[in-house]
Amino acid sequence: MVILPTLRQLQFFLALARRKSFSKAAEDCLVSQSTLSSAIKELEGVLGAQLVDRSTRAFALTPAGEETAERAAPILAMVEDLARSATTRRPLDGPFHLGVIPTIAPFLLPKAAPKLKKAYPNLELFLREDLTANLAERLSAGLLDAAVLAFPYDVPGADIIEIGDDPFWFACAPGNPLAQEKTMTLAGLKQASLLLLEDGHCLRDHALAACRLRDPGVAATFGATSLFTLAQMVQSGLGATLLPEMAVKAGFAKSAGLAVAPFAAPAPSRRIGLAWRKGSGRREEAEAIAKILSGVLADNRAK
Repeated sequence: MVILPTLRQLQFFLALARRKSFSKAAEDCLVSQSTLSSAIKELEGVLGAQLVDRSTRAFALTPAGEETAERAAPILAMVEDLARSATTRRPLDGPFHLGVIPTIAPFLLPKAAPKLKKAYPNLELFLREDLTANLAERLSAGLLDAAVLAFPYDVPGADIIEIGDDPFWFACAPGNPLAQEKTMTLAGLKQASLLLLEDGHCLRDHALAACRLRDPGVAATFGATSLFTLAQMVQSGLGATLLPEMAVKAGFAKSAGLAVAPFAAPAPSRRIGLAWRKGSGRREEAEAIAKILSGVLADNRAK
C-alpha cells in the first residue's frame, strides 16, 4: 500500500512555497514554526524526496519541491472546493480572493469595494492585480476564487458571468488634428498612428480585434506596459491610442491631459466578466460580486 501525504501536510507545504518563509507560512496556517517545519519533514519522508533546499541561507525549493508544489496546488484546490460546496455558510462571509486585470482594477474597484463591504460586512476581500494569463493560471490552481477579466479570453474549467460592455474611446494629444473630432469612426483610425499596450495585455488584443485592425503595421511599434505610461506617450504627441470607457469616465484621460472622442455607433468594445472555477461552490458569491460590479459599471457609463 502506498503511503499518501495528508492534506494538512500539503496545505503547510503550499503555504511555504507561496510565502517562501517558514515563519510567514506558519503564521498563515495559524501554527507554530516548529509544527510547520515538522510537517514539511514528515511530507519529505512520505514522498521520499527532499523538497526544501537547506544548503543556502535564502529560501529555495529543490526541483522535487517545485514539481510537488505544482502538482499539489490543483489537488488541494479541488478538496477545498469540495469542502466549500458542502458548507452552509452564507455567501461572501469570510475570505474571498479576487483577481482583477490592471485595465479594470483602478476604475471599478475604488467604487465597488465599499459597496461590497457594506452589503457583506463579514467579507474579507483579498485583491490580486495581474495580467490575464497569470490570473487565469492562479484561478485554475485554486489560488484565486474568482477573477474579473476582459473577454473574449479562454479560461479552461471556468464558468463566466457577464458584467457589461466597455466601449473604446479614441484619445490623442490636444494638439493632434484629430482632437477636433466629436466622434471617431473606424475608417478615421487610418489617419492615426496608434500606440497600444505591449503584447501580453489583453486590452491590446481586444482593441485590435474590436476595431478590425488586423494588420500589425497599423499600430505603432511602441508598446507601453501600463495605461499611465501609454497616456504619457500620447500626451507628448507620439501618437494616439484607444482607451476603455471606464477609464475615460473615471477621469483618467482628463487628468492625463488627453482629448477624447467616442466612436460612432456601433462602437467597438470589450466585454467585462467574472470567471470562477466550475464546481467550486462559488456561483452564488460570484453572482453577488458581478451584480455590484455591473451596477458600478452602469453608473460610470451614465456619467
